[in-house]
Amino acid sequence: MTLLQDIETPAAIVDAARMQRNIARMQDRMNALGVSFRPHVKTAKCIAVADRQRAAGANGITVSTLREAEEFFAAGYDDILYAVCITPHKLGRARQLRGQGCRLTILVDTVEIAQAIVETQSRSSDPFEVLIEVDTDGHRSGVGPEDARLIEIARVLHAGGVTLRGVLTHAGNSYELNDPEALQQLAEQERALIVRAAERLRAAGFSCPVVSVGSTPTALSARALDGVTEVRCGVYVFFDLFMTNVGVCALGDIALSVLTTVIGHQPDKGWIIVDAGWMAMSRDRGTARQAHDYGYGVVCDVEGEPLKDGFVMIAANQEHGILAAPTGSSASLGDRFPIGTRLRILPNHACATGAQFSEYHTAVDGAAVTWKRFNGW
Repeated sequence: MTLLQDIETPAAIVDAARMQRNIARMQDRMNALGVSFRPHVKTAKCIAVADRQRAAGANGITVSTLREAEEFFAAGYDDILYAVCITPHKLGRARQLRGQGCRLTILVDTVEIAQAIVETQSRSSDPFEVLIEVDTDGHRSGVGPEDARLIEIARVLHAGGVTLRGVLTHAGNSYELNDPEALQQLAEQERALIVRAAERLRAAGFSCPVVSVGSTPTALSARALDGVTEVRCGVYVFFDLFMTNVGVCALGDIALSVLTTVIGHQPDKGWIIVDAGWMAMSRDRGTARQAHDYGYGVVCDVEGEPLKDGFVMIAANQEHGILAAPTGSSASLGDRFPIGTRLRILPNHACATGAQFSEYHTAVDGAAVTWKRFNGW
């Protein structure tokens, strides 16, 4: 990418060809499994990326913040799932979005919040649409599929005139795995338990048209999704080193990198100093607890190919990154990487690294393009 020579560093770079392959891979898989696909846009937080997901066949989007919902609705996306359990102080913003024509669905996993939704709705003629979050792996939030609170929440919502659309789960424990068979087993557990929750609601007399699951590892590992209506996942669009360790992508699938410039050397230590520190890469060191620790990221040449001797970013200060090879480098670092050399770093966590930037740089049809992204809540 010779076009990258003119970009100020550090900068977030998207390999558009890799990203498009990732989008096609996931959409083709969802089509083959016979489910609707609602991508999570929290990874890229970028309209241009979501447009490509929609063009590939996605139905609606998933967001993690109301800021995302507002930005995407303003850009023409009106079928939005806010997949973080709502809190009372955010219900006003959610109601405002619905009042503007956004088909926003919100999430709940407690009787208390269900009651708050009912109370807020009593002051509006537009009913909220709600999913109940179900815990299928003990990872984070949600009610158990056999928990009595599942039915109690549904009763509170129904009695208050709120539209119960269905159930949702997220198999977050998939991020702790790296064995294909274990991932397949967790994907089946996710499917079976969320379907069980839906069956319990229906048996109690409640409508449950939506049965939603999602994580990138389980989406790519599920062998069947009987009873599931939609899948959500997000990091697949870029992938990252964490997902490489999980085993659902290769280094050559990672579509996000950080462009950086060599600014110095420490020959006696075998270090290369670059202008991308943790303010560019983020503080995420998630691969440290995986089978392969990639430091703060894998070092690539300016074209995005990993350096053959395994250079990684071993340490990061605010605006300085320190690069080194695991066993040292036999060549003179100054000769091989003179000051001014452009390199690219593959990130541990695409969501966290993307969040450090306000825009992405890419090349489309040979021309340099800038895609805006946004942060905030």
